[in-house]
Amino acid sequence: MIRNMLMLALLILSGCSSDDNDVMAQPMTQKMNVTIDGVTKSVTLVDNGATQALVARLQESPVTMTLNSSGGFEIWGALGFSLPTSNEQITAQPGDVILYNGSNICLFYGSNSWSYTRLGHIDGLTESELRTFLHAGESNITVMLWLPAATTARLGDVNEDGEVNISDVSTLIDLILGAKNKA
Repeated sequence: MIRNMLMLALLILSGCSSDDNDVMAQPMTQKMNVTIDGVTKSVTLVDNGATQALVARLQESPVTMTLNSSGGFEIWGALGFSLPTSNEQITAQPGDVILYNGSNICLFYGSNSWSYTRLGHIDGLTESELRTFLHAGESNITVMLWLPAATTARLGDVNEDGEVNISDVSTLIDLILGAKNKA
């Protein structure tokens, strides 16, 4: 009986781990690029379902959208598709890249508290530089999200031509036979 109660207590306590609150802040090694008016900046993504789905979508092709300034702290607009959400009450800071309502992206040059899903943070810009890069206060800002070349490599694209096809098989066979012949 005591053993069963201890096991039950252990199960209950293991579900109360504080690690769940830190999931949104865990950085990925994954980077995404944001391009506005020919200027590109990198974004370090956090590791969550939304960013995993976003990376999968960006592996298909870049995403271009029109964003508008709002509230004096962000530019935002529709992604054109939905991502999974894991909203939590947070205070977004300058440089934060946020998912709002599952289908809108917000790029912050100021601060705001709301229930958001964190996607990442624009790397290495001061608040003043962010305001310039994000065209703070303007409307109809064309923004492109895309993955760096190393990230867009396809599994199986041995010859790195951007496609997975029979030429990759031939290249792989040549590599294997060439390695065997040298041994």
